Amino acid sequence: MQSALTTGLLVCDHVPDKFKSINGTYTDMFERILPGLNLTPYFVCDNEFPSSIHNHNAYICTGSSHSVYEDLPWIKNLSSFTRQAYDQDKKYVGICFGHQMIAHALGGKVQKADIGWCIGVHIFNLSGKEDWLEPAEQQFNVLMLCQDQVVKLPENSRILASEDQCKVGMYMVGDHILGLQGRPEFSREYNKALYEFRADRISAEKIAIANENLHKSLDTSIIAKWIKNFIEG
Repeated sequence: MQSALTTGLLVCDHVPDKFKSINGTYTDMFERILPGLNLTPYFVCDNEFPSSIHNHNAYICTGSSHSVYEDLPWIKNLSSFTRQAYDQDKKYVGICFGHQMIAHALGGKVQKADIGWCIGVHIFNLSGKEDWLEPAEQQFNVLMLCQDQVVKLPENSRILASEDQCKVGMYMVGDHILGLQGRPEFSREYNKALYEFRADRISAEKIAIANENLHKSLDTSIIAKWIKNFIEG
């Protein structure tokens, strides 16, 4: 069923043409895992933003190959837009880069993780108890592809999930801002294609471990339900 709410999809990167056949565009990916959420894409990486923060009830900010601390006009504009969402009590979900943008925009800190790249399937432990976290789980499996991580949370934040290699795996700021470091929109094939494409920057050992773990189950449908519950709740 189509939601009466509307959600702006803040797209922070373009999928390279040679990879589109694997998992589609970012719009395709999020429409696939969040059917009925009534998404409207904005390519903020091209400086295309909603004309007003009030154009939509909620926003989802995607991942990116960029870093939130890069000195680029669209990243600065996205930081301002994220602060507006916070100030105007808009539901806002950040995925990977979007998760990091929340911290960056609201007074936290993001940097390259001491542990280096996190790739492949990772298992996160849930510590937070929220009404929208239904079905209730103690752990969830999700694909990861990141080098940057949140190392300092904004004020009024609480961590909901973590693991040894990523202490801030999922968190909330207040009751209307949600960050998730994982990549639920990715398929195994797309995740693998990207980290192998970046093999000159990622150690062979990490790639070998990630490839061994790719057979593990993914909790994409559960995470998608949480996101939908959060936005519509």
